[in-house]
Amino acid sequence: ICWDQWYPEAARLTALRGAEMIFYPAAIGWHPSEKAEFGESQFQAWRTIQQSHAIANGVFVAAVNRVGLECTLEGSDSKPAGYEGIEFWGGSFVSDPSGQILGQAERDREELLIVECDLGLIEETRRNWPFLRARRVDAYHGIGQRFLDE
Repeated sequence: ICWDQWYPEAARLTALRGAEMIFYPAAIGWHPSEKAEFGESQFQAWRTIQQSHAIANGVFVAAVNRVGLECTLEGSDSKPAGYEGIEFWGGSFVSDPSGQILGQAERDREELLIVECDLGLIEETRRNWPFLRARRVDAYHGIGQRFLDE
């Protein structure tokens, strides 16, 4: 959920357990003062990592994100001094197993997105791009460690 969407291990383990679609609900955005400098690159990084999960695992990915500006801190009814809030960038989308965007919601308003997903694409994609089958599991002995000793 949310932060987990940035890590390839969670998507891989989910796919290996038989998932055909991975949903990533998120509340991600930027501070308004950072939007001009970092906004588009951060949005594109978010979208790219979700598409990468779809490609690397041969699954559909539904990346769902909030829209709007939240000006109060969680648990507070008022805006603290100096707090500019978070502007959620919306842009929810569904990607097919080859990373193609099948549908994308607007970035500035709530929207219901309905996308047809042909589950037959999963087997077809995995046959053409055998990333799960061709893994070098013998080379991943350190994956369970946070950092590898040199």
